[in-house]
Amino acid sequence: MTLKERYRSIIEYFTASMPVAETELEYQDPYELIVAVILSAQCTDKRVNMITPALMKRFPDAESMAKAGQTEIFSYIRSCSYPNSKAKYLLEMSKMLVSDFGGKVPSDPGLLRKLPGVGRKTANVVASVVYNKPVLAVDTHVFRVSARIGLTRNAKTPDAAEDQLTKHIPPEVIHKAHHWLLLHGRYVCRARNPLCSECGINSLCKYYTSANKKKQFFQ
Repeated sequence: MTLKERYRSIIEYFTASMPVAETELEYQDPYELIVAVILSAQCTDKRVNMITPALMKRFPDAESMAKAGQTEIFSYIRSCSYPNSKAKYLLEMSKMLVSDFGGKVPSDPGLLRKLPGVGRKTANVVASVVYNKPVLAVDTHVFRVSARIGLTRNAKTPDAAEDQLTKHIPPEVIHKAHHWLLLHGRYVCRARNPLCSECGINSLCKYYTSANKKKQFFQ
């Protein structure tokens, strides 16, 4: 199977099996999403979704959070990982949104990356989820799954994996591809004990094929 054929088959599978592919983070607008994504670093979406309702009620927009103190923001997010750092990022990010962008979250990934606490992955999540930009965020799930099934080859970094994936995935579905791979990695192609027997693309997967060959060799 050529790389082009592998991409085509896997995209066809996810298009049919997961036509609606969305983030599991709960949000109402771009501001709430960028806050949630910043909080989600090294933290589960479930935990973030427990934190954000009270946080957003107190700080419903960038203007209100920009006027807050870091200590108060911390008090709302203390149950997530690295709350001190994230409280600082949220405050500085909100201040820059107000001062440089009129309180509105920009749609351009390059402009998003200028915001404190917003790296390439976070910028791509916001740009693709809210604005359907043809960019792909590579988190640990996407990085692992794309390597396992053979969509990326020798990609040593998330940036390298992103470059390979966006080169072969049609622009019109790139904003969905992040969720396809992420959700597949979260629930099926898990880091430990992947559910290969339940996977709908195991016949296309390099990891599964290789594991089966080894198993047959030692039988």
